[in-house]
Amino acid sequence: MTVDKPRAARRILFVCLGNICRSPAAEGIFRHLSQAEGLEEQFECDSAGVLDAQIGNPPDARMIEAARRRGYTLTGRARQIEPADLRRFDLIVTMDDLTRDLCRSLAESDALKTKVVKLTRFHPAGETEDVPDPYMRSWEAFERALDVLEPACRGLLAAVVGPLSNNCSDPT
Repeated sequence: MTVDKPRAARRILFVCLGNICRSPAAEGIFRHLSQAEGLEEQFECDSAGVLDAQIGNPPDARMIEAARRRGYTLTGRARQIEPADLRRFDLIVTMDDLTRDLCRSLAESDALKTKVVKLTRFHPAGETEDVPDPYMRSWEAFERALDVLEPACRGLLAAVVGPLSNNCSDPT
């Protein structure tokens, strides 16, 4: 009798500027969606920022509240991406062109650079925009960021595992 080995976990790192708004929200949404699909054991997720200004801080309280209203939990503390992250993670998912380019500049090889992609690449509308940075903006900016993050995270999950059930269409 043979026993199928469980599929290896995929390691995904979400990256924005400071790691207190967009990347922890993307991580929280992706975790929620993968859990809704019963796939949480297949993923190791984390988030980081390219800047060091917020290291050790929790996610922005406004993003925590906006995400909570949609059924997502945001946890963790801000950290800065390191060159070793490009070797450790299978996919580095950035929120905009600037963070993508800064992450790629940390890569020690062209092969590692290919791991770095923008999240909006997986958005149903295509990579037409960045995930808007809500920091230093109005409450509505946090909602707009989540409006881009949700479908893009659904698209990312579908891209790495295949077609999804209806379990992850509603976060509540």
